[in-house]
Amino acid sequence: MDTRQVEYAIAVADELSFTRAAQRVFAVQSTVSAGIRALEGDLGVTLFERDQRGVRITAAGEAVLPALRALAEAEARVRTVADPRGELRGELRVGVFSSVSYLAIPGVIGAFHRAHPLVDIRLSPSPAGSLDLAEAVRRGRLDLSLFGLPATAAPGLAVHRLTTTPFVAVLPAGHRLAAHRRVRLADLAAERFVDAPMGFGNRDVLDAALGTHGIVRDVTAAVTETAAIPALVAAGLGVALLPELLVPPAAEGVAVVPLAERIEWEFSAITRNAPGDAALALLEMLRAAY
Repeated sequence: MDTRQVEYAIAVADELSFTRAAQRVFAVQSTVSAGIRALEGDLGVTLFERDQRGVRITAAGEAVLPALRALAEAEARVRTVADPRGELRGELRVGVFSSVSYLAIPGVIGAFHRAHPLVDIRLSPSPAGSLDLAEAVRRGRLDLSLFGLPATAAPGLAVHRLTTTPFVAVLPAGHRLAAHRRVRLADLAAERFVDAPMGFGNRDVLDAALGTHGIVRDVTAAVTETAAIPALVAAGLGVALLPELLVPPAAEGVAVVPLAERIEWEFSAITRNAPGDAALALLEMLRAAY
């Protein structure tokens, strides 16, 4: 089997576009299309349906795709072993949160790229949160992803905890509780809240914890970019409860106050149960950073 055809098929499956796939593999679109047709002829199945609505993976394509990814990973391992310097090769697809600039992630990704320049690393943010990222790992569309839910929310995947951080209250600087040493959940129950949408790990963990205290919040503003939450709080749209790790260190116009009750957020990375060498190398860097 032509490994270049395998690369084309994986790119089309990830991008759901022959044009974007061609750009990704540095080939013209006609070459990618011809390679896919040849691969489909060799396998005797149709991998993709193409019409005016776009490109869709067929049931046969979904079944074949994990094996194609395994082939690509095996080729990368062979080239790594054959390299006298043993340099990692291949592609590494990483799922990230929509806000990562103030986490250690950019520095870790940069260090990984410098250490393993032959690995083509691709970052994919999810607008739908941790559950969407987990599904992408499960389906083989991502090799490793950040994850903000408990391990039980990722069945069938390997969950690698990086750190645990407490929730804190983020209040407008002039709020009546801003100068307090600690804030009780009951003191905030009647407030308007700014938060991430449901499905985001920190939101779902918090909602579950508040439910045990009998608190149902009025979330009047939900934004996918976590870094924007303190700015909206400073603008007077409400208060927020965020994992301390996710509060930008230079947030202006807000007071960050510890909670009297302990609510914890687990920050993890997830992979399939047998991740590739590149995913393992990045995982070790993430562990070291946290």
